[in-house]
Amino acid sequence: VNGMEIYSMKIDSKVTSRFAHNVITSRAVNRGNVSKEVFFDVELPKTAFITNFSMTIDGVTYPGTIKEKEAAKKQYEKAVSRGQTAGLVKASGRKTEKFSVSVNIKAASKVTFELTYEELLKRQFGKYEMFIKVKPKQLVKDFEIEVDIFEPQGITELEAEGTFITNELQDTIKKTFSGKKGHISFKPTLDQQRTCANCSQSVLDGDFTVRYDVKRTTPDNLQIVNGYFVHFFAPTNLPKLSKNIIFVLDTSGSMSGREIEQTKEALLKILDDIKEDDFFNFILFDSEISTWKETLIKATPENLDEARKFVRQISAQGMTNLHGGLMRGIDILNAAHDENLVPKRSASIIIMLTDGHPNVGISNTHEIEKAVKKAIDGRYTLYNLGFGSGVDYGFLERMALDNKGLARRIYPDSDAALQLQGFYDEVSNPMLIDVELNYPENEISDLTTNSFKHFYDGSEIVVAGRFVDSNQNHLSVDVRGEGANDALSYTTQQGAEQTAQAFQEQQYIFGEYIERLWAYLTIEQLLEKRLTATGEEKENLTAQALALSLMYKFVTPLTSMVVTKPEENNNEEGIADKPTEGIDIFTIPGTCVVYAKLFLIVKLISIKPSFITKLYGQTSPLYHTYASPPTWYTSVDGDPHFIISVPQKKDAICFNINENPGMILNLINDPVTGITVNGELIGDKRANSDAKIQNSYFGKLGIANKQLDVKLTVTPEMITIQNGDEKTGFTWLDSVTLQQAGLTLIINRKKNLVLSMGSGASFVVVLHQVWKKHPLHQDFLGLYTLKSDKLSEKTHGLLGQFFRPIDFTILEIHPGPDPKKPDATMIVKNNELTVTRGWQKDYRRDPKHGVDIPCWFVHDNGAGLIDGVHTDYIVSSLF
Repeated sequence: VNGMEIYSMKIDSKVTSRFAHNVITSRAVNRGNVSKEVFFDVELPKTAFITNFSMTIDGVTYPGTIKEKEAAKKQYEKAVSRGQTAGLVKASGRKTEKFSVSVNIKAASKVTFELTYEELLKRQFGKYEMFIKVKPKQLVKDFEIEVDIFEPQGITELEAEGTFITNELQDTIKKTFSGKKGHISFKPTLDQQRTCANCSQSVLDGDFTVRYDVKRTTPDNLQIVNGYFVHFFAPTNLPKLSKNIIFVLDTSGSMSGREIEQTKEALLKILDDIKEDDFFNFILFDSEISTWKETLIKATPENLDEARKFVRQISAQGMTNLHGGLMRGIDILNAAHDENLVPKRSASIIIMLTDGHPNVGISNTHEIEKAVKKAIDGRYTLYNLGFGSGVDYGFLERMALDNKGLARRIYPDSDAALQLQGFYDEVSNPMLIDVELNYPENEISDLTTNSFKHFYDGSEIVVAGRFVDSNQNHLSVDVRGEGANDALSYTTQQGAEQTAQAFQEQQYIFGEYIERLWAYLTIEQLLEKRLTATGEEKENLTAQALALSLMYKFVTPLTSMVVTKPEENNNEEGIADKPTEGIDIFTIPGTCVVYAKLFLIVKLISIKPSFITKLYGQTSPLYHTYASPPTWYTSVDGDPHFIISVPQKKDAICFNINENPGMILNLINDPVTGITVNGELIGDKRANSDAKIQNSYFGKLGIANKQLDVKLTVTPEMITIQNGDEKTGFTWLDSVTLQQAGLTLIINRKKNLVLSMGSGASFVVVLHQVWKKHPLHQDFLGLYTLKSDKLSEKTHGLLGQFFRPIDFTILEIHPGPDPKKPDATMIVKNNELTVTRGWQKDYRRDPKHGVDIPCWFVHDNGAGLIDGVHTDYIVSSLF
């Protein structure tokens, strides 16, 4: 492709006792007559840690070095200041993170990229699973995946499949297993890789998945090697415990439409799977809290039928009283146990689903965390499911971990119902509760987590540790737990000689694998504990995790890998970071960082330093991050500037409307639902006599719903609601939560108001206040749409026309008049426009300072982007 040939790509995986060591090697050659840029793109599992990367060009190797994140960042910033750019990070899917590096190589030169990463494979539904992302982007002469598995317990089943595997490719997957060893290879020829007989495109694009399980003659397997041990615990053939499950469901207005329908679809399928010995209930929270039943109900056929009727009539409206919903669920579980309504030996679980932020009742997330932890008091497990990108995922994760559960993001796609049902399936079959694996305290140091609230059928508990005496070669374990019929209690032991006998096939073993498994598991758990810790405890956990990450050369959220390119690439430096859930990175296209959710990637773009300096200046904002970026929305704020999110591009378009004070602009008009929003412009206190168009801002908003016969007038002084002939007024000094005539209004004193109009639309109006004695400026308003999918396809207006998907293409990025803002050509609505890369402010969460949102700016009042011209949107009155 473009003179660059990837002539070899090999993915070599060695799995020993569930711990996978993966090496991806890619070799390319420049077949052209001039220097070319070659890219190495790899997608890895989010659960993996990168341990090594190197590139070898004409026999010279350039290794990556793993450093503390702060030290790496300083090195990176020095490189940026010299115009030697590098970059970071991208999410490429629900389960993957993407590592990408590029380098210029001379004509006829060769380059070899090698990336190593490790992960502990987890057991779910009775199998261990490892997936490998396959996407070479061109035909590769020598392409091979090779997987070697070594399990001392013996392998009972082994399978491999690929989402891209055609009938012609099926026979190219070779699979063998016998005793302790398993082998899989996939080596398609060039012709087998083609999408058709004479095509140059590759069919290799998708997931290659390996699944296997091991033989279990006892519940335990202990392995001891060189002063470290690992204990695998997965008993089989146990009677299932009955479970007591509370579903706490967000039914606020933001869940309306597809989200609530998918939730109901999943719940109906879950009701089909609930066992007759189980007890259950539903708690719904919006502005109010409602329950299906006042107590836990046994899952008899009659009760399940009644529950299905209840689920079918669930609807969404109002705000989000998350705290109230959780507390009601906990109260019902407490009462069920106190009154002996449920079996003593049973598993109690709370599954909470939300798509937004708490904004009614107690809305401070730290207060909610403390209250929930105190109320649960270690008795039940809390699982938090975050629907979509509008949730505070960090809050959900901390609260779940505090209560022996976990958080999971539910992606708002067509399969959201299957995601919900899939999560339930993981926790639907508890076999044991209160499991403890106890080891002699005087023999073991640095033990990973060894007590577990639940053990689920088809899963596995893994504990690892380090011996005080590195020469110790035996270990006894005391195992305790509560089963359906009686307590589980026994002692097991293992000697190192048994492990040594099992590990005679040394070619399957990589390094000190048990020690690395212990380090991986310890770091993973320290990082989890760190999420909920504060003060000195958090500092200690951070220090421990950092020390281990550096010692074992893992790229974790506390470390970074610095990659330095050869002299021909101006010694550019790049950093590979491990991202954390819910943190996004923004920057200008043409540099190295792109916007995406939850991501990991190093993007080393080979742009000449002189061009970078010319384009962005010596202090270019190449590395620009926001810890809490906005979710997708449309808005108008400031003087006035419009921001239009384009989710499929993970980008935004912006434009200004320049009109004189006194003009009223139509922002949203839906003739079907009767919802309209108009805004009246105000100017500065003193007009600028030299300006043809005066500075203007929105000083008054009129929001109406004809179906509800409601009109809301908002100014920087007052909020007035007119319902028929009745009028109600508030000032911005009030703190108000009001439900009236299908409308829900929350005024956050001197900050903003949140408005929901039935299930039709949700808005935030932001108040901007300036110094009253300011000689020029005066208070003004901003408008943000949070929910618009219930408005009809006929919705129009300066904002409303963008509630439907819009697509665009960016071409020919080049320097513009402002050295920090490149220009480009945009193709949109069959128009070719010159646009400029820049920022606009999002003031929803911080009305004073705002957050910079990168966007492509369309000039001339949005000409070519908006339908018609901007004067078409001038209306005669606010309503």
